[in-house]
Amino acid sequence: MIEFKGSHFEREVILWGVRWYVAYPISYRQLEEMMEERGVEVDHSTLNRWVVKYVPLLDQQFRTRKCLVGSSWRLDETYVKVKGSWKYLYRAVDKTGATVDFLLTARRDRKAALRFLRKAIGHHGVPEKITIDKSGANKAAIESYNAEHQADVEIRQVKYLNNILEQDHRAVKRVARPTLGFKSFRSATATLAGVELMHMIRKGQLRATSKLRPAQQFYSLAA
Repeated sequence: MIEFKGSHFEREVILWGVRWYVAYPISYRQLEEMMEERGVEVDHSTLNRWVVKYVPLLDQQFRTRKCLVGSSWRLDETYVKVKGSWKYLYRAVDKTGATVDFLLTARRDRKAALRFLRKAIGHHGVPEKITIDKSGANKAAIESYNAEHQADVEIRQVKYLNNILEQDHRAVKRVARPTLGFKSFRSATATLAGVELMHMIRKGQLRATSKLRPAQQFYSLAA
């Protein structure tokens, strides 16, 4: 259970604010207005603190209940602006479109790709194959992992097979776009984790909650 002690607001209000921000393409100031219309006076900076504080905890709970993913992955990265500079969001889905994992990094190179690969494999085990585009850094990262762990992950560089991941990128960036660029790496990391979390819930990746609506599934993570 996630603790909400010490807050001036009730647990339900905090979860409501966090979910709306990561579920829909709105800004903090828009969310502040929406909550005020419903009788809750909360500053947009407080809403930001809620997201940064509680999303990582909700993400931890989600990972303990996440459905298994397939053994054929599609891996790629997309761009996110943080403090006026472009950063890189590494993402992977399986061949059915289920999210495998994600990682925000400052650089786009072999080391960053290898960090993401280790994280994804740490949560889901070693895949049989990974499809990438023509990125030399991603190919080098998979080869490095294979060499370090005596693994035999097959590398496929077939661009059209990654179309499913390109479409999935758009779904995540559509929600993140109203931020007009994140103010800090920490805030970007937490917010994107929340967006990814809600996106996975909508795709049915939370175990034993098929009878609950996506909003109810999200709130159940704090119980």
